[in-house]
Amino acid sequence: MAMDYKSSGVDVEAGYRSVELMKRHVAATFNKGVVSELGGFGGMYSLSAFKNMEEPVLVSGTDGVGTKLKIAFLMNRHGTVGIDCVAMCVNDIVCSGAKPLFFLDYIACGKNVPERIEQIVKGVAEGCRQAGAALIGGETAEMPGFYNKDEYDIAGFAVGIADRKKIINGKGVRPGDKIIGLASSGLHSNGFSLVRKILRPSEPGLGEYVEELGEKVGDELIKPTRIYVREILNLIDKVEIRGICNITGGGFYENVPRMLPEGINASIKCGSWHVPPIFPYLQKAGKVADEVMYGTFNMGIGMCAAVSPENAAAAIKTLSRGGCPAFEIGEAVIGDGERVAIC
Repeated sequence: MAMDYKSSGVDVEAGYRSVELMKRHVAATFNKGVVSELGGFGGMYSLSAFKNMEEPVLVSGTDGVGTKLKIAFLMNRHGTVGIDCVAMCVNDIVCSGAKPLFFLDYIACGKNVPERIEQIVKGVAEGCRQAGAALIGGETAEMPGFYNKDEYDIAGFAVGIADRKKIINGKGVRPGDKIIGLASSGLHSNGFSLVRKILRPSEPGLGEYVEELGEKVGDELIKPTRIYVREILNLIDKVEIRGICNITGGGFYENVPRMLPEGINASIKCGSWHVPPIFPYLQKAGKVADEVMYGTFNMGIGMCAAVSPENAAAAIKTLSRGGCPAFEIGEAVIGDGERVAIC
């Protein structure tokens, strides 16, 4: 029997079918900057709309979804992990005040199931829509023998733009500045290795209703990461923002210092915001110390912004009006040891 590519486990026809199914989702993200068509060897994006910037700077970010994908596999729900992938990238680049322009994705799978790939890309397109970015390219790689046939990985790459003189880098944060916390949608896409160790999720277990959560475990865990691009860009237009940080891998202890200059620390006040029930649920189930919780998870705060005391109320009002609950959760202090103190 003659051998061909399909006999080795790679179905080229399935790849073509996947592209056809995803086309409408991708096209829905296109904006005036897109100058290429889906299917070319490279995505093209025009910067002509930014001629008014004195010194335009491109800001890039890349990331994946991590082991949260294991939850998607168990639940056979693939429509939101694409949102997570976009969020993990654009939430990083907006921390510098950059506006996301375009996004590219990479999906590697053990078996190309076109309908499943469509659901993943549909989520990517939705994430791009929320971020105001165009999905201008990507790659779907079928890799039999490398991934199990029902598993895949997804990663993304985003590019944004900012005028150099307006870039937010945290250098202007001063003692006494208030730290505003933007509410998260839940776990987002960090700490899932610990989540899985605590809960040891199974397909039946994820379908279990938990009173403390007010919903099924799986529904809580699969919630997509909140995308903060529109809220942050709107806030920048209204209030001077001196520093921004994305509460991602490493929680508060790793990320808050990234928006602070040398000699400035952060004092975070527990109880100053609403902590979603998933966090105390996990802490109790795993007997996890407070320090580990705040060093692993976002604890209900997905992003922080540092503003002057006189701008704190306006920042909270602007964010809340834009649909994102926000809280004054702490302040910048003169450095005297730990970069972040949580009490």
